[in-house]
Amino acid sequence: MKNLIVLIGPTAVGKTDLSLTIADTFQTDIISADSRQIYKDLKIGTAAPTPKQLAMAKHHFVGILDLKDYYSAAQYESDVLKLLDNLFKEHDIQLLTGGSMMYIDAVCKGIDEIPTVDNETRQMMMKKYQKEGLEKLRDELKLLD
Repeated sequence: MKNLIVLIGPTAVGKTDLSLTIADTFQTDIISADSRQIYKDLKIGTAAPTPKQLAMAKHHFVGILDLKDYYSAAQYESDVLKLLDNLFKEHDIQLLTGGSMMYIDAVCKGIDEIPTVDNETRQMMMKKYQKEGLEKLRDELKLLD
């Protein structure tokens, strides 16, 4: 039987140390469910694992993206489910830990199928924002909503 241990809680309550103990006990990897620790340039305010802690167990989704990279809870769900398929081939117990409930819910309960915004539309809206400002975009959203 395959089991996913889910360890949740706010920042700085000791999840990292407990997750290392759990990972050691069950000889499993640690899958981070933290929407900020996933970015490599956010070292302050995220309570990211230290290099020593990272060396104690294999971690996934810690420090893998640049701040400019787009990433969503839907993408996280897809990536984690693929990873779990592979990890469960090696071990029957896996560990998901963090404080981003949207990420945890996406993995444990699924997420609604919401289409992602293509890069062309993102760039167009960013240019519009830079040219016309936030107030103009807000007015347009109010009109369309």
